[in-house]
Amino acid sequence: MNPIFVGLILGVYFLALLGVSYYTSRNANNQTFFIGNKNSNWVLVAFGMIGTSLSGVTFVSVPGTVGTGGFNYFQVVIGYFIGYFVVAFVLLPLYYRLKLTSIYTYLHERFGFHSYQTGAIFFIISRTLGATARLYLVINILDLLIFHNDVTKSTNISWSFILISVVILLMILAYTFKGGVKTIVWTDTLQTVFMLGALLITVGYILTKMNLGIGETWSQFSGLGYNNMFVFDVNSKDFFLKSILGGMFITISMTGLDQEMMQKNISIEKLGNSQKNMFTFSIIMVVVNFIFLFMGGLLYLYATQIGVDAKGDDLYPILAFQKMSPLIGIVFIIGLISALFPSADGAITALTSSFCIDILGLNRNQKSELQNSNTRKAVHLTFTLVFLILVIIFKLINDKSIIGLILKVAGYTYGPLLGLFAFGILTKYKLQDKLTLWICLAAPVLTYLLSTYLETAGFDYKIGIEVLIINGLITFFGLWLIRKK
Repeated sequence: MNPIFVGLILGVYFLALLGVSYYTSRNANNQTFFIGNKNSNWVLVAFGMIGTSLSGVTFVSVPGTVGTGGFNYFQVVIGYFIGYFVVAFVLLPLYYRLKLTSIYTYLHERFGFHSYQTGAIFFIISRTLGATARLYLVINILDLLIFHNDVTKSTNISWSFILISVVILLMILAYTFKGGVKTIVWTDTLQTVFMLGALLITVGYILTKMNLGIGETWSQFSGLGYNNMFVFDVNSKDFFLKSILGGMFITISMTGLDQEMMQKNISIEKLGNSQKNMFTFSIIMVVVNFIFLFMGGLLYLYATQIGVDAKGDDLYPILAFQKMSPLIGIVFIIGLISALFPSADGAITALTSSFCIDILGLNRNQKSELQNSNTRKAVHLTFTLVFLILVIIFKLINDKSIIGLILKVAGYTYGPLLGLFAFGILTKYKLQDKLTLWICLAAPVLTYLLSTYLETAGFDYKIGIEVLIINGLITFFGLWLIRKK
């Protein structure tokens, strides 16, 4: 696709986001940036959170999994659905009762300052690694599809890769710099519309092109085994009970204990509306993930019909750009960008909020609003630069297995958060606060050693998605050992 044409699409897209930013950031202050002055519309938050939850990697990866795993991923989605109810009826009431701006302030009130900063540090590390890894992967796709650069080269960073990285991060900085959460609630809603539109247009195009109905398509899925959802092999990493429990705890940890996701929820004035937001969001998420899987099956059927041997993450991009109408190529670009921006803009904003409140103590100091605002802007700029540096580092490494490892390590860091919050909610014990950090550092290491041992020792059982649960349990046990009697 012509780079100038893609640049035009990006320019129009960015102008729309900038217009929303201008409208929402008028008379903005620090409270606007951090929690949207607690007057966000719960319907907008629910819809916009879809874009935040589904990254650009999900946009191309979930459809690609159908060829090897069928609809197995839907087991995890069921777990997500259950987890959202735990967030809505256990965690949200806690956050609203304590009137939190940063959810990690709970750890301060419950255990002490060191536990509080430990929770914030684990969030900052995890979200930074996870968000920049996803950003890198999408920028790599854009570089390949637009400028046709060989993304397999391990040491060659093209000017186009750096250009795309800088442009995207500057765009995010421009429309989030002043309004923060208040702006993101609206821009994420707009971008979710674009992303879901791209999804539905692609599905409609393939159904029309192949002259298929929904029922006939499902019958073909059944014949090829694409519609298999549940795995009953206990030793499999995709065993259904393991997947459902893993999905549930992923939601509890990566939504309910994540400042980026909760920042939008607690920007809603009333708890009841925030819970309605979570319930609505959970239903939409189930439907959207099912449509992604359905599209994946369609893409494989279409590829087989026209004789294209494409699989996994390459399936959707190759078909959209090389084997479908040019309109679908444009739709794919818009959908990919719309999935990319919400996962990156929310991360930078949440990281800025957490660092300012939890590490620098903006809510605790006696400085003026202007001084705190200048500090917040400097932190925002710094995190944008950190994102750029990490994206370039990932490009230099350029090993998919290492990117997978980075994302896995980021997931490991939510285990200590899960253990900390669970210990606070489920017990009445205080902790020897200064030892909390050491327990939270030891838990992921022990979890990794256990996982490695099971693999190298030849056991049939393999640790999969439940690694988060094991990590959280080890943290919980460690905190039990340092409890104050």
